[in-house]
Amino acid sequence: MEEKSITNQAETEKLYERPHRRFNPLIGEWILVSPHRTQRPWQGQVEDKAREAQPQYDPTCYLCPGNERAGSAVNPDYQDTFVFTNDFAALLPDTPELIQNENDLFVAMSERGICRVICFSPRHDLTLAKMKTEEIRRVVDVWAAQYEELGALEYIRSVQIFENRGAMMGASNPHPHGQIWSNASLPNEPVKELKAFGAYFQKNGRSLLSDYLKSELEKNERIVHQNDSFVSLVPFWAVYPFETLIVSRRQASAISDLNDAERDGLADILRETTATYDLLFDTSFPYTMGFHQRPTDGGEYPEYHLHAHFYPPLLRSATIRKFMVGYELLGSPQRDITPEAAAEMLRKLKSK
Repeated sequence: MEEKSITNQAETEKLYERPHRRFNPLIGEWILVSPHRTQRPWQGQVEDKAREAQPQYDPTCYLCPGNERAGSAVNPDYQDTFVFTNDFAALLPDTPELIQNENDLFVAMSERGICRVICFSPRHDLTLAKMKTEEIRRVVDVWAAQYEELGALEYIRSVQIFENRGAMMGASNPHPHGQIWSNASLPNEPVKELKAFGAYFQKNGRSLLSDYLKSELEKNERIVHQNDSFVSLVPFWAVYPFETLIVSRRQASAISDLNDAERDGLADILRETTATYDLLFDTSFPYTMGFHQRPTDGGEYPEYHLHAHFYPPLLRSATIRKFMVGYELLGSPQRDITPEAAAEMLRKLKSK
């Protein structure tokens, strides 16, 4: 079949109404979009969306102030944020350096690192969606300080700041908290993005996300929230139904590069984004959120652009989830709700 290039908006809309592929320039991979599948009946797993109200303080919670954690460690009576080394860390700083390579078939090497936990608030019943902007701003400052502190270690090349919200996303405790995993090597997804950033910058002399954000703002089809410093949008290549990308307007490459006004802006858009998610299905919306920042190996990285990914698993209601299965595990990711439709649904909601 002969391919025909799009020449007008009507043809674009026609393309988006039928099965099509979209390219993700950040990682160089394709996603299959099947908008007609939103009409298929659902008889899969259904769960009660109601969530039991949490107390402000839980004496059995190992993250609440004054409570005991694993190994008899006791949390201080902290008043805002609290950082500690993960009691069950996935990475250890004293791992000996070992390499295995048998004929390039059996290859393995040790990995050093440090894992920390950040409690966002002493209150057990809060989430980012329920916190005030000034409270989230204190979290932003801690993220920046931790990125600088861990990134300054000679052997650390990657500092991954993230939050898993909700039991279905693997969060073992409802207390508002996130994690930092700092690695001696650069993980897979940042490697893909760094390659894309570098290639685009070398060709155009500009940041990939700066140009993308400019175009998205002009189109105004997938923008959800925006302020003077940050924009939240459903990316053109989104995989998850209500996936969003938060991008800094100025090309900062790390949270620690942000000035006071920009840190306020980041706190504000995080509150707006998470509060809108909660309104979407009238539930404490589960998600995985994480920041991608420049590597911490001392390089300049003029191509890098700070951004955060939100990956929520809910599909059409609080009872239907999106997992990678079947064709997606064997072929490529696929979605039913178009990014444009998802952005419109999110935009119609007003956070409190």
